[in-house]
Amino acid sequence: MTVSPPTEPHQRLDGQLGTGAIVFMVIAAAAPLTVIGGNVPIAIGAGNGPGAPIGFALAAVILLVFSVGFVTMTPFVKEAGAFFSYVTAGLGSRLGLGSAFTALVAYTAIQVGIYGYMGWAVDDLVTFFGGPSLPWWLYSFATMAIVAVLGYRHIDLSAKVLGIALALEILVVVVLDVVIFATGGAEGIALETFDPAYVFSGGIGVAVLFALTGFIGFEATAVFRDEARSPERTIPRATYLAVVIIGVFYAVSCWALVTGVGAGNAVAAAQQTLAGEGNLLLDTTTEYLGPIVRDVVQVLLITSLFACVLSFHNVIARYQFTLAHKAVLPARLGHRHPSHHSPAFSSVVQTVTAAIILAVLALLGLDPLVGVFGSMAGVATVGMVLLMLTTSVAVVVFFARRPQLAAGRFARARVFPLLSIGGLAFALWLVLSNFTLVTGGSAAVSTVLALIPVIAMVIGIVWGKRFSLDAELVDDAAASDHAEERAAR
Repeated sequence: MTVSPPTEPHQRLDGQLGTGAIVFMVIAAAAPLTVIGGNVPIAIGAGNGPGAPIGFALAAVILLVFSVGFVTMTPFVKEAGAFFSYVTAGLGSRLGLGSAFTALVAYTAIQVGIYGYMGWAVDDLVTFFGGPSLPWWLYSFATMAIVAVLGYRHIDLSAKVLGIALALEILVVVVLDVVIFATGGAEGIALETFDPAYVFSGGIGVAVLFALTGFIGFEATAVFRDEARSPERTIPRATYLAVVIIGVFYAVSCWALVTGVGAGNAVAAAQQTLAGEGNLLLDTTTEYLGPIVRDVVQVLLITSLFACVLSFHNVIARYQFTLAHKAVLPARLGHRHPSHHSPAFSSVVQTVTAAIILAVLALLGLDPLVGVFGSMAGVATVGMVLLMLTTSVAVVVFFARRPQLAAGRFARARVFPLLSIGGLAFALWLVLSNFTLVTGGSAAVSTVLALIPVIAMVIGIVWGKRFSLDAELVDDAAASDHAEERAAR
């Protein structure tokens, strides 16, 4: 069955987002301060101790290798559909639709998880300053209302909001890093971080796992293609910059925290954080920057979470928008607001979907961190790695079927995508073998959660029998010329 596109003319989003604005959106989705405060203690305490920073560096290398093939294929893919468009172009509409469903599930899951984390964090902040303790979900839904307003309007507004929040949280962590290294930390600069005995200990898989969780959403650079200025240049630059900036920031900041408490005390300090008896980030901030800055960091944690959930909201709305123009989802989701030029209706639907899921989890009485954030982050991590693995295979097949496009870019079109497949397969094994650490649940519950993205992929593949979809590709010759011009620049 061949499904025709919506009868009305295709409404593309538009905008003038530059490389910096897109990088802001993507890094904001990574919630860097949240990762430093949450993922880093887990990587140190449950992973390879002082060697944890190398785990973050390895995760960045894996994603950077993936980005080479992803970026090489970018000039040939016309749509702003990210994984969906790339997989469709390389492996066909059925696997493409499967990846689209997986992406929707993964990003919806992490968005709901962040709402749970936000509810806990705001309540913790309010009670810390002497306010009343209220149900966490009240703060979650209040946050959702603000996100709904910003997501409904033009993306330039969201980019500005994210940019301000992101700049503040990165600034305070950079200052902390500089002060720690300048003062020499508790025991001198932690060179143990580079000791193979620590780096390659049995816990390196945990460090890589939680590093990967911190990168969720980085490929969203391609989702903003229609709203980017000169996308042939902007999208590749933004992708590489996002991976490098996030990777360096995570690795250096993790190393700084190890240095700050001392390599010999790092594991114990991190495990106290996991036990709820301390906070590695906030306690270290108090020691090196004072209690006032500690309070600032606690407030910035809220803005970090807000920037993260707003960014994911924008990404999901654009996935739905693109799928609507493929007639996979209702055509109404593909409507563009006449004045805001945003996927306004898709944004509203995404808000309603998140609200329903969050309401169910709240009614079940789940803990906002372990029950909501932990389980949803687990689903999203499996989905992300599965999507990138499928996309790397799609890149290999795409260029294998078009050898004229691979000419002159053999390494970028063939070698790096194959290396990416191997690295991501290894990463997926790490995620699954340590999955209970992410979800905080039993093996049975964790298995069910891990299967959700896989089930979404299968449903999409089966549903794809009803459709004959083709990714919108740029003319081969023209795209090749654009790619060569970009490389020359």
